Amino acid sequence: MPGNSFGSVFRLTTFGESHGSAMGGIVDGVPAGVVLDLDRIQSELDRRRPGQSALTTQRKESDRVTLLSGVHEGRTTGTPIGFTVPNGDARSGDYDHLADRYRPSHADFTYDAKYGHRDHRGGGRASARETVSRVVAGAIARQMLEQLLPDAQPAVSAYVERVQDIAMPEAPTFHSPDVVDATPVRCPHPETAQRMIDRIGEVRKAGDTIGGAVAVVAKDIPAGWGEPVFDKLHADLAKALWSLPAVKGLELGSGFSGTLMRGSEHNDAFVAKEGGIGTVTNHSGGIQGGISNGEDIVLRIGFKPVATIVEEQSTVDRDGVPTRVAGRGRHDPCVLPRAVPLVEAMVLLVLADHALRQRSARL
Repeated sequence: MPGNSFGSVFRLTTFGESHGSAMGGIVDGVPAGVVLDLDRIQSELDRRRPGQSALTTQRKESDRVTLLSGVHEGRTTGTPIGFTVPNGDARSGDYDHLADRYRPSHADFTYDAKYGHRDHRGGGRASARETVSRVVAGAIARQMLEQLLPDAQPAVSAYVERVQDIAMPEAPTFHSPDVVDATPVRCPHPETAQRMIDRIGEVRKAGDTIGGAVAVVAKDIPAGWGEPVFDKLHADLAKALWSLPAVKGLELGSGFSGTLMRGSEHNDAFVAKEGGIGTVTNHSGGIQGGISNGEDIVLRIGFKPVATIVEEQSTVDRDGVPTRVAGRGRHDPCVLPRAVPLVEAMVLLVLADHALRQRSARL
C-alpha cells in the first residue's frame, strides 16, 4: 500500500487504522540538535483530540504520544523519530453492519475496488483518525522551524472562517492560536462563532452534518522557498491539504475571486519595506512563480459535510444488491473545529521540507 509517506527532505510516514491498537509515524530528516518540547507536541494533539466539546465526536481518546526513537535528552539525534499514539476507545461493534455494505460518499467501495478487501471498522486507514500522526509531525516541524530561523520566527495559524453559509465578515489574516481557541468552534470572531455554534448544534440534533471553510495564514516566511516547475511551494501545499479527509476545495491568495479581476487590479506592486522588498497588496497569497515572496502565505480550504449521518440512506452491498444503511457510532456533525490543527500541521510539514531544501540551495 504505497502513498503513506509525505515530503522530500523532511519526510513523514504514517501507519495504523482507526480501530487498530495504535496510530503512529516516523519523521525523518530533522537535523540533530533540535530541542523538542514534548508538552508542546501534546498540546497540539489535545487541540485535535475527539470529545473536546459538544461540537465534536464523543469518542474518548487520551491521544498521549510516545516518542520511540530519534530523541535523546530532549534533543533530536538526526536519526528517524518514531512515535505512537494508542487507540483506547474504539467500539468496533458499531460497524459490524457495514462489513458488506457501502456507506454513501465514504471510501468503502473504492477501498474494495482497489484492494478487494477492507477494514470496515471505523473506515480503517481511510478514517480521519489517521491524521493524529500528522499533528505530531506538524508539531515537530513547528519547533524545528522556530529554531532554524530564530530571527524570523515563522508562525502558522488556522481558524474556522465559515460554517455552511455563516462566514466571518473580514478577509483572512493571522490570528494567534489562543484567540482562535477561545471558542469551541475555533472562529476568532466571537459574534460569528456563536452563530456557528448554534448552527452546528441544530444540525447535530437533526442527525445531519455540515461543512465549511478553514483559513490558514503563515507569516514571516522568508522569500525564496519553493522549487521551480513541479515542486512549486503552492503545489506542495495543495497536495498536502488535498490529502486531508473531506477536503473539496483550495484557494491561494485571491483564489477564485481573483478570476473576476483585471490584471491591473490583481497585480501586487513591489515596494521597499523595512528589511527588504515587499508588496502593497497580497493577491498572490505570498507565493509567486511557485516561490515564497516574503508576504503572508494565505490559503482557504473547503471541507464537505461529514459523510456519516443518522438518517437511513439507500446503498448497495458488495454484490450490488440494493439495501439501506444508517450511521452508527460517534461522529463529528461538523469537521471544521478539529480540522484546524490538521491544516496547520500539513502546512508546517511543507514549510519544514522547503526550509531544509533551501538550506542546500545556496552557498
